[in-house]
Amino acid sequence: MQSRLSPPPQGRVVMVQGTASHVGKSVLATALCRIFRQDGYRVAPFKAQNMSNNSFVTPGGGELGRAQAVQAEACGVEPQVEMNPILLKPEADHRSQVVLLGRPAAKASADYFATAKPMLWQTVAQSLDTLRAQYDVVVIEGAGSPAEINLKQNEIVNMRVALHSGAPVLLAGDIDRGGVFASLIGTMEILDPHERDAVGAFIINKFRGDLSLLEPGLVWLEERTGKPVLGVVPYYRDIEIAEEDSVSLEHRQQLKSQTGYALDIAVMGFPHISNFDDFDPLKREPGVRLRFVENRDSLGQPDLIILPGTKTTMADLWWLRERGFAADIRRQAEAGTPVIGICGGYQMMGRRILDPHGVESPEPEADGLNLLPVDTVFAPVKETHRVRGTVAADSGLLAQAANAAVEGYEIHMGSSTPTSAAARPFRISRPGQPAADDGVISANGRAMGTYVHGLFNSYALRRALLEQLAAWKGAQLPPPSDTGGQLSRDGEYDKLAQTVRNSLDMDLLYRITNLHPPEIE
Repeated sequence: MQSRLSPPPQGRVVMVQGTASHVGKSVLATALCRIFRQDGYRVAPFKAQNMSNNSFVTPGGGELGRAQAVQAEACGVEPQVEMNPILLKPEADHRSQVVLLGRPAAKASADYFATAKPMLWQTVAQSLDTLRAQYDVVVIEGAGSPAEINLKQNEIVNMRVALHSGAPVLLAGDIDRGGVFASLIGTMEILDPHERDAVGAFIINKFRGDLSLLEPGLVWLEERTGKPVLGVVPYYRDIEIAEEDSVSLEHRQQLKSQTGYALDIAVMGFPHISNFDDFDPLKREPGVRLRFVENRDSLGQPDLIILPGTKTTMADLWWLRERGFAADIRRQAEAGTPVIGICGGYQMMGRRILDPHGVESPEPEADGLNLLPVDTVFAPVKETHRVRGTVAADSGLLAQAANAAVEGYEIHMGSSTPTSAAARPFRISRPGQPAADDGVISANGRAMGTYVHGLFNSYALRRALLEQLAAWKGAQLPPPSDTGGQLSRDGEYDKLAQTVRNSLDMDLLYRITNLHPPEIE
């Protein structure tokens, strides 16, 4: 059993920054969260500002970036809005919705941040101080690179956070993309002297091959900078951790070449796709090929089409039409191909979308795909809730899933109302509210929409749905895995922590963070 000494009066901090986006900061921070938890500390994650449409809902109904929700889970704590006080949800190339401490605060372009910076920084600093008062250790994640010359003056997420909190910085570089030594040295050269002093060590991430061949480079790096290399973390393929950035969709396209599958599931790769990790449980099921489709010629004839969540329903519905997808989806649905819509995808499947308040578009109305008898009306107030419930339908896609438990969360601006008698697939409860119906399922049972994100995390529902698809196709699914088809997220966090722990100089890490290493009893 592991134990630790008494916690310090104020939580210690350590920060993971990177030489660029997608070098593995989120995953490394997740690993450190789990490691410190395993070593007996009360741990929390923190990221001052995220830009992502992949988000999650706290127990209190606040919204934060998905990565910090994952990191909180690795810490064994519920997420809270202070873990990600500023969330930017892109709506267009030059405009984002600003979610401040879990609630929408503004629709902003670049000039907003110049005027709002003092207020935003105060929110960041207070949120971090709140977490440090509650936890022994706060693992901070940076954003992008601290060496972006054009952003350094106004940044509130990288070195300014490190210097405010006194956090030692672990600077990570991605060797898999090439040029890791140049990236690390270049970043250090661009930093101001007092910022370079904040860097405690380097981490080389995503390494493949013989480590002995890398050793001369590590020695050179340490001699050149006077900073130690904390470790070299290997590239791995066997650990499943939810990812936040849409950049990660790039490697998902590799799934198109998978062979030997019983079911082919196509998820429409909207330009403003959100919460794409909703479908990770389907991807992990034996015999299932899951792919994200962005080009019309790659849609093919899937066994299920999914319209995922989106930050901009109207714009992505127009994208479907412009690329010819809308007609293809309607034609396949009429021929019997099942279609499921989640959140924004559900809204698209209805008859009409009305936007009387200009929430999303200057256009007050748009025709939907007319796959479900519902109308959607956008509202200025965002609905964010954790939900629990059961499957209420017993036909079509859900014929084998009656009464299965479901659990997830809602994030949407507007409501969808059936325009005629229609079966409702789910009966759900929100905190403090009476149970209510959610979603619509078509008369033939092959089209379904819902506002519930995280739906496929329910093993009973997921497996029943896949078995129904296989029955319609006349295919045979492989048996589920030994764990009943459910991936143990705790087990994955432990695997990640062990991989990173084995790769780092843990004594050095504890010296850098001024923490006491665990004592083994």
